[in-house]
Amino acid sequence: MAKEYKITALRLQDLEKELNYLKTTREREIAAMIAEARSYGDLSENSEYDAAKNEQAKLYGRIAEIEEILGHAVVIEDDHATNGTVGLGCTVVVEDEKGVQTTYRITGSQEANPMQHKLSEDSPFGRAIVGKGEGDNFLVNAPSGSYQMRVISVTREG
Repeated sequence: MAKEYKITALRLQDLEKELNYLKTTREREIAAMIAEARSYGDLSENSEYDAAKNEQAKLYGRIAEIEEILGHAVVIEDDHATNGTVGLGCTVVVEDEKGVQTTYRITGSQEANPMQHKLSEDSPFGRAIVGKGEGDNFLVNAPSGSYQMRVISVTREG
């Protein structure tokens, strides 16, 4: 069975736009780079040609990756939004044991970026908080150890 990629409708649109850009504009740009590099002569010692071919390989790799995601994407329609509990696409404010509040967005694995406070529902934090509501306490079992958190607020951006 192929892997399913849980993504939001917004992320689906972003991936479709990126794929279109890569298959049209970027592919033409790289083809022009290769053509220009070929005009320099001997390809065996042509670093511009090698660089352009490497860019082309990266481009085709990214296109294949996006097509794989889009081919197995499951757009999440979140029921949690209506009942006030945490689910995919929700923004949550949580408080740790020391009273420090932090805001996170719960996303699918393809959108996760901890540096931007976007956490996957499949992460230890995500698994612990999904389904919780405002005021609920929950235990996160992380590789570095377990810790308690409390949900302060749950919002859903349209």
